[in-house]
Amino acid sequence: MRETGDDCTLVLIGALGDLARRKLYPALYRLAKDGLLAPRFTLVGVERSPQDDASYVKAIGEALASAADTGGPVDPAAFERLTRGARYVRGDLTDPALYSALCTTLDSVESATPVAARNRLFYMAIPPSLFLRVVEGLSSCGAAPRTHTAEEAQHGAWARLIIEKPFGRDAASARALNTALLNRFSEPQLYRIDHYLGKETVQNVLAFRFANAIFEPLWNRGSIAHVQITVAETVGVEGRGGYYEEAGVVRDMFQNHLMQLLATIAMEPPGTIDAAAVRDEKVKLLRAVRRYDGASIAENLALGQYGPGAIAGERVPGYAEEPSVKPDSRTPTYAALRVFVDNWRWEGVPFYLRSGKRLAERVSEIVVRFRRAPGVLWPVPAREEMRPNELVLRIQPDEGITLGFQAKRPGAALALSPEMELSPVRMRFSYEDDFGGEPVPAYETLLLDAMIGDATLFARSDEVEQAWAIVDPLVAAADAGPRPECYPAGTNGPRGGDALIARDGFSWHPLTLAARER
Repeated sequence: MRETGDDCTLVLIGALGDLARRKLYPALYRLAKDGLLAPRFTLVGVERSPQDDASYVKAIGEALASAADTGGPVDPAAFERLTRGARYVRGDLTDPALYSALCTTLDSVESATPVAARNRLFYMAIPPSLFLRVVEGLSSCGAAPRTHTAEEAQHGAWARLIIEKPFGRDAASARALNTALLNRFSEPQLYRIDHYLGKETVQNVLAFRFANAIFEPLWNRGSIAHVQITVAETVGVEGRGGYYEEAGVVRDMFQNHLMQLLATIAMEPPGTIDAAAVRDEKVKLLRAVRRYDGASIAENLALGQYGPGAIAGERVPGYAEEPSVKPDSRTPTYAALRVFVDNWRWEGVPFYLRSGKRLAERVSEIVVRFRRAPGVLWPVPAREEMRPNELVLRIQPDEGITLGFQAKRPGAALALSPEMELSPVRMRFSYEDDFGGEPVPAYETLLLDAMIGDATLFARSDEVEQAWAIVDPLVAAADAGPRPECYPAGTNGPRGGDALIARDGFSWHPLTLAARER
């Protein structure tokens, strides 16, 4: 059973934006429906659009009515619980007067709440360019007072900030952002959100590894041949061509999602499952990732850019044809990267990371491929059928875990007869089949964790900086390099991505369901 969030006022800055409408309100509604919002939970929206309290509540209702993940028709009781006492503060985030108005509203909302229970959670669902201005405004007006330690916050009212990615655009800007944040707030107050870490399968990696004694002894260079981490999308830039021209796939996906998945699958066992211990081990892992420069980048990085093609039978334009994209753009929409973790556990084991837009299927997964079993026991035909054992942790869609192994094909000859046949089979665990219903959405998990004060699934400042230290040279190489290889939309990506892994004698786990089932 999940813990109920603390009594708090949630101040949603960017209250009418796309993120709030599509993800945050549905997540908060589900928490209300599940009885996980505290009795004194109150929502305060901050935006520059002309609204009042009543029209703000109406806008939330419209967002929920059009959302895909509310679990069915909107429940009136849950909606009333979510929006009871909701307030709206209008203003420009660069105007100091807004923060004075916000403080006045908060004082009014909390007037009947004991001072020691006036907890405030600020969610910055805004462009990164406004982060520092908002942080300065919240701190200067006293809306979000600094607490120095997590223990100090437990004995009085707390103030926490949830900060959406991207956390900087390179190592230098990430350090500057962290410095500015830590000048105003303490690390325990800062919750840098990466929604991938809120997905059930990502969280289950820790349980899978450390609660099952049969796997952890195999989790090393002696048994594992390589690891693949894939985040594939069928969508294009969806009207965000201007943003993507500045970001590209390496900044957009590798620095945060893929590095976090790498750290989670490869980290050492923490002393305890709490935020400090888990994040300490992630940082140690990221520090051990081999850095590339110069010629070594070209040997370990493949880039691509999608051209025209077809998704689900419908023609889609190439990246260079998208609005706000330069016709001669060199921005990569696909990247495949081979990395090594230079520590005792993983020495010599390649990790292959890939992500791209307009690929054949939407898939996020971690594939652990074990070393091949010796084939000397088996006749030649059976030996040729043998595949290495493979563990697949599916993050989306159809969240679950699959283990592949060899079995004798029914009816085939016994023992070492030349006619003996082996066949790969799979053991499957599905969240929907075994636990019923869909896994808890990521934003629902992360919002509740922030209300409770559990920072395990949020990135710490040193995690962010270590990830940028790995990715920075790759971004520079992509920015300075030639135009990436073109791949047709709806395919598995560029030939260079396949060649990268094939040089080591391996192949990518298939993206399409039909290919996976063969």
